[in-house]
Amino acid sequence: YWQAYGFAHGVMNTDNMSILGQTFDYGPFGFLDDYEPGYICNHSDYQGRYAFEQQPRIALWNLSALAHALSPLVEREDLEQALSQFEGRLSQQFSRLMRSKLGLKTKIAEDGRLFESMFELLNQNHTDYTRFFRALSNLDKQPAQEVIDLFIDREAAQAWLDLYLARCELEVDEIGEPISAEQRCEQMRQANPKYILRNYLAQLAIDKAEEGDFSEVHRLAEILRHPYDSQPEFEAYAKLPPEWGKKMEISCS
Repeated sequence: YWQAYGFAHGVMNTDNMSILGQTFDYGPFGFLDDYEPGYICNHSDYQGRYAFEQQPRIALWNLSALAHALSPLVEREDLEQALSQFEGRLSQQFSRLMRSKLGLKTKIAEDGRLFESMFELLNQNHTDYTRFFRALSNLDKQPAQEVIDLFIDREAAQAWLDLYLARCELEVDEIGEPISAEQRCEQMRQANPKYILRNYLAQLAIDKAEEGDFSEVHRLAEILRHPYDSQPEFEAYAKLPPEWGKKMEISCS
């Protein structure tokens, strides 16, 4: 679930994942800035074991370890059958979340190619993950150029956007009426946060707190209580991170 929002857990060991499949113990973690599948948020993860794109594989590894622990109590065939369902279910849920982020209610076979081409475009252009989805969410209020300008290759971005908007035209509501851009974007703004806890913002708050000033900690906490709201007075917290603040690797020690 968290991967759809660009979040990476930096130490997704077996002891940091509950029996429910939920992670905890958020020491090293990070939200994507530029979309980079190989993003590593833990500075001690030299081989990228917990890189962003490796999170599903590690989740399956952890579940396999749980299955091994349960093997004296559960038949091996039952455990293997349960584990074999993981990748399919993960793919289904991830696609569901992507459709939600793109404002798509219906499911068609071509959606997979739309998603793949989107991720390829984001990766090739080093486009900010969160700002991209938020810009798509505001197409009812701002020109498409706001999305195009997020990319280096604007021609490729325009081509993908044309495909996306053509896909949106296939959307209909429960009674078969076309879904308007306003309806679609309103839904998307509830699925695509404007504000995330970027590591550089956390570091700035930490620096002030170490000097005895907790105002930035409180301000960040207040902003992040309403990540989907516009909050124009805090617009600076939704901007691109400075170069020094991109892809910050942190530690649990």
